Amino acid sequence: MKLMKEVKKKIRTWLNIQEYSASSIDIQQYEDFELAAIKNRFWFRGDANELMQLYEQSQQPADKYKFWACQSSPGRGLRKIHTGLPSMMVRVLTSIVMADMNDFEFASPAQESLWKKIEEENKFRKMLKRSIQEALYIGDGAWKVSIDTEVSQYPLIKWVPSDRVEFDYDRGRLKEVTFKKPKTIKNRNYILYEHYRYGSITYELCEASTGKVVDYRTLLPEIGNGWTFDQSVILAVPFKIFDSTKFKKRGASIYSGKLDDFDALDEVWSLWMHAVRQGRSREYIPENKIPRDPSTGLVLNPNPFDNQYIQSDTDMSEKGENKIEVVQPEIRSDAFCQAYMTALDQCLQGIISPSTLGIDVKKLDNADAQREKEKATLYTRNAIIEALQETLPELITEVLHANSVLHKQPLEEVKVDIPFGEYANPSFESQVETVGKGKTQGIMSVEACVEELYGDSKDDKWKAEEVARLKKEQGIETMEEPALNLEGVSIVGSEGGTEAVSDVKGGNKKTPENRI
Repeated sequence: MKLMKEVKKKIRTWLNIQEYSASSIDIQQYEDFELAAIKNRFWFRGDANELMQLYEQSQQPADKYKFWACQSSPGRGLRKIHTGLPSMMVRVLTSIVMADMNDFEFASPAQESLWKKIEEENKFRKMLKRSIQEALYIGDGAWKVSIDTEVSQYPLIKWVPSDRVEFDYDRGRLKEVTFKKPKTIKNRNYILYEHYRYGSITYELCEASTGKVVDYRTLLPEIGNGWTFDQSVILAVPFKIFDSTKFKKRGASIYSGKLDDFDALDEVWSLWMHAVRQGRSREYIPENKIPRDPSTGLVLNPNPFDNQYIQSDTDMSEKGENKIEVVQPEIRSDAFCQAYMTALDQCLQGIISPSTLGIDVKKLDNADAQREKEKATLYTRNAIIEALQETLPELITEVLHANSVLHKQPLEEVKVDIPFGEYANPSFESQVETVGKGKTQGIMSVEACVEELYGDSKDDKWKAEEVARLKKEQGIETMEEPALNLEGVSIVGSEGGTEAVSDVKGGNKKTPENRI
């Protein structure tokens, strides 16, 4: 017993559990939203010279080890090649969405007619394509609605990308949109801030270098003192497709988390092409056979691009034979190809399918596998369409309200729908083949075949006429059921559980056997 007490005492002495001490982790952020937007813009532009300058000047620690920031050793220059994939992804996604967008559907014909005039005046479809592109690769932006009767009798719509706009939210509700516009006045740089709020527009002019506020009425008297209007109207509509996890209340670029993958893809492609260049045949030429200048007799300097050779000693032995030897190095194209496809998959994952871009990296894929890959494009397309269907009605509403403010008319409720067609529909030939099999197997009627083939591309009247033509050509006639002539006959009741009829004119009862 005494021994157990001693053991417990020692355990209590040895066991010393320290409580958790709270600690902090400090992480330094090396870029703000504007710098990230500028970087994404250079990737979309796709100029190799600009990318090289961008990363060579970058202050971020991880950037100095990237392909575009590294420099070759003297005398061993490496040609840096940009694949152009980031720009291609955005352009193809934008084209898919714009091709599927149908005409806007208004509840009011008058509003629809007015919008078509405004849309034509502002070339809105072309502007919308650019807006989707910049929202995809930069992150977000905003449409600005303005009124200038000297330019147009309709409201003017302008798209402003995210690096020149700021948003202010209060409890999740939009409070203010600020547009930043660089100005050069008397050889000095300024920034004009346009504050768009509900019911008002105000201006502020600051020096670009110091941020000091100056009197804009003296330097820019043409912009006036600001504007006030109905408190329910704000002439600015933000637009974003994805939410940023790095910058609060801002949009995320489609390149978010993919820039390192783009850099790796460019590195693999550049090294592959460098290996092809370095893998040209090598010529070993004896000294007495080296090309010389016919006028001076001096040795011609080799061209490293198309006339590179290696000088060898002249064989002076008795049976020596001086000849030019050509050696062809081996290029591991299969290894480069595998690395390239792996890097390409990393760039496209979660964004767009390779088949959408016309890239065939898996030649053994069947049709089902290709359709599964196409779902990545479908998910991104649906995200873009969802953002457009949410934002475009707001923009159209504010534009029509601006027109009402211009003409001092009461504001009206605007109801508009933004319809989109289906994506990746099968070709008409494959539809005909599939529908034809269903018809011959007796599981589809003529009406179902016509509806499946033409859908919303034809109206109901045309489809009904087409059904009638097809039935007539196939020998299917639709005849009306002949009607019974019951004139003068009426039902008067039942006798013994059987019906009896009575002739109205004669009043004679007839049994069911004598009934017509």
